[in-house]
Amino acid sequence: MRWIIFTLSLWCLSSSVAAQDRAAVERQFQNWLQDTVWPLAKAKGVSRRTMRQAFEGVTLNWKLPDLIPPGSSAQTPKQQKQAEFGSPGRYFNAGSVQGATSVGRQMARRHAAVLSRVEAETGVPGRIILAIWGRESGYGQVPIRHDAFQVLGTKGFMSARADYFTGELIAALQIAESGHAPPGTLKSSWAGALGQPQFMPSNFLTYAADGSGDGRSDIWGSAEDTIASIGNFLAQHGWITGRDWGFEVTVPASVSCALEGPDQGKPVQDWAAIGITRVSGKPFPKHELAGEGYLMMPAGRNGPAFLVTPNFYVLKDYNKSDLYALFVGHVGDRIQYGVGNFTGRWGKVGNLYRSDVAAMQRALEQKGHDVGGADGLPGFKTRRSIGRWQQTAGRAPTCFPEARMKTDLIR
Repeated sequence: MRWIIFTLSLWCLSSSVAAQDRAAVERQFQNWLQDTVWPLAKAKGVSRRTMRQAFEGVTLNWKLPDLIPPGSSAQTPKQQKQAEFGSPGRYFNAGSVQGATSVGRQMARRHAAVLSRVEAETGVPGRIILAIWGRESGYGQVPIRHDAFQVLGTKGFMSARADYFTGELIAALQIAESGHAPPGTLKSSWAGALGQPQFMPSNFLTYAADGSGDGRSDIWGSAEDTIASIGNFLAQHGWITGRDWGFEVTVPASVSCALEGPDQGKPVQDWAAIGITRVSGKPFPKHELAGEGYLMMPAGRNGPAFLVTPNFYVLKDYNKSDLYALFVGHVGDRIQYGVGNFTGRWGKVGNLYRSDVAAMQRALEQKGHDVGGADGLPGFKTRRSIGRWQQTAGRAPTCFPEARMKTDLIR
């Protein structure tokens, strides 16, 4: 019994100390808002009234990831490195794809006029805008509940990317000052992304558009403004009118998967000349033949393959993930053309963790390969580096990490 009482006493003491520490950090946060944030905001034209309204009653959100409290010796949490690395096919689960498609078709009918107008103004197909809208916020149906100022304030004060989030916080204050969204209604994701298109505040200032003609860019409550803003973002990032995003293809064994990447492009007609064909059996459209195309194999030889255009990489400007851009292009095609699932099947990946992939990446770097950084995520540079290493070792290139490679690479 004495041991239990002693243990409880220690727990209560530790909780009390933790509470005192947090209270001290909260005071530092309030001082930081006044001493650091306010001068920066004032210089950008933010009024004291807007600043006061934005942070009235706001305290730190201690539940956000990657927080480093002042004075803490802790480094950025690395647990995510141990997350299981699964098949890219998980990203395309039937529920997500079919849901985004079916609701997207409803939205295409409901908002046909504004989609047509935005497509004429920007050159971005309505189906692509719809697919992004669906992926980001379920066409506005996913609740966005976080207070943007609490999220950005917390991350600006004590996160691994404090300078970045401080800049985004200032941008959010500018949005409030401009009247696009009153401070009490400025809602974001846990990462600080705003509204239905999930723009970071700095992107809102640059790309948000008024699609309804009321003089505001209300990406929280207006479908018209959301559609116009997504279209404007893609247009400003270089969307090429008249070109597709890409095509699912068959890559013969004679064509190495190590040819993947946006820096190894060649005219679509040249890819066709070496045996790459569309899985549909149709020829590549004539207007695409002379344009640049790029091999994209997100699972190496263990999944579908694609020949993508520069527009695919414009989609990656919205979200840096290959799979995100592929999801958007695929769902857009399903919405407009009624295409089915990919023809290629996603292979299974077993017993791999991000730390395993990172170890392989470091080993490849030591062998002179550019893997794009040892982050545990097999992007195109990692995939093709694996393929090149396999070719050098006399193996058939698969261009994707496998459990046995870790031992083979490191020994």
